[in-house]
Amino acid sequence: MSKPTLLLTGATGVLGRAFIDELADDHHLVCLRHRTPVDDPRIEELPGTLADEHLGLGPDGLRQLAGRIDGVLHSAAHTGWKATRDELFAANVTGTENMLGLVRRAEVPFTFVSTAFVARPQGEEHKEIGPAAYVDSKAAAEQLVRDSGVPAVIVRPSVVCGHSRTGYIAAFQGLHRVIGGVAMGIIPVLPAGPDAPIDTVPSDVAARAVGNLIRRGTTTGEFWLTAGRQSLTLFECVEQAMLAAERAGYPPAHAPRLMPTEALDRLLLPLLEDTLPRSVRHNFRVFAELMMLFQVSAKMDSSFGDLGMAEDVTHAKLKDAFGKCSDYWVREKMTAREAA
Repeated sequence: MSKPTLLLTGATGVLGRAFIDELADDHHLVCLRHRTPVDDPRIEELPGTLADEHLGLGPDGLRQLAGRIDGVLHSAAHTGWKATRDELFAANVTGTENMLGLVRRAEVPFTFVSTAFVARPQGEEHKEIGPAAYVDSKAAAEQLVRDSGVPAVIVRPSVVCGHSRTGYIAAFQGLHRVIGGVAMGIIPVLPAGPDAPIDTVPSDVAARAVGNLIRRGTTTGEFWLTAGRQSLTLFECVEQAMLAAERAGYPPAHAPRLMPTEALDRLLLPLLEDTLPRSVRHNFRVFAELMMLFQVSAKMDSSFGDLGMAEDVTHAKLKDAFGKCSDYWVREKMTAREAA
């Protein structure tokens, strides 16, 4: 029996690499990529672009692609937090609209990878800041999918950390900047309370959930791929990052003070204006933006239980996975920097 052919976008991303590992054995994966080659013998690469209504393939190329795929997994997104709101919407909303055009032509089911942080919209004063603009773009793309009328599944992973057993990740994320700053002892303050839930899931676990949905033939529904009630707290994440540095043989770092953003903005940052260099003040602002999504105390919903995967996201397993993620960062960054 021949394998079903699945078009995957975003194959070079954090979840994209995990999707290849999860799906390559029982699917023929056609990976639409823009600039960076996927360079994986298990898949078929197809150069193209989401910015074009024909996906950079031309009318004939798009028609040929539509005639041979059995489904689409749309994982590509612009996640750069330094990007403008217009850039994020152009990539994440227009790109999704163009993918939906292919799905209509092919008459196949669509799996759209969104973000769990659509559940945490930011206030109007933050709408131009990278994280909030990114979340807005994903919410707008979701609405396009819902309004499209095509058979579609929306999956909403939270922050994706590394592989649950190895800590490996295809590209370091914003969360790794926090891990690194804590492990190196260069962050005196983190703008969030110690009990702030840090909802993060291993890449392989999120990919397995999506793989299960595709294999079951699920073509409708919205699924939260989150830790939910099993989330770690910020205090636990800081502890794991510091332990990772100690396990690697580095001197114990000073733990950052955990301070809610309101207190940071009202009390600390005004004092820093005249006493610290601009670069240091900038770093505080960057970390404030990175932590902004964690300022809501309520924990998110999770669909892992409904998917029969509750045992994959227990608090203990997530804590162990975060520790391995921290170990991987220390090994790849701190140790490599020292060797250089």
